[in-house]
Amino acid sequence: MEIEMITLEQIRTRLIEAIRQSGLTQTEIAKRLNISQSNVAHYLRSDIMPALDTFANLCVVIDADPSYILCQPQKY
Repeated sequence: MEIEMITLEQIRTRLIEAIRQSGLTQTEIAKRLNISQSNVAHYLRSDIMPALDTFANLCVVIDADPSYILCQPQKY
C-alpha cells in the first residue's frame, strides 16, 4: 500500500481557506492566540508552521477541523 505524502503547501492552502471561511482577520486571530500578527502571516506565506499547541488553538479559533487542515481522509 502506497502512502500519499502531504506537503506543506497542501496544508497551507487548506489553512488559508479555513481562515477565509472564519471571517476573522490575521490581527483578530493573533489577538485570540496571544501571538503577533506577523506570526500568523508567516504561517500563511512561508515554510514556517505553528507549534502543535498553537495549531490546535488556531483550529479552535477559526472553527476548523484539524484533520481537514492536515489533509487527512475522513474515517467513517
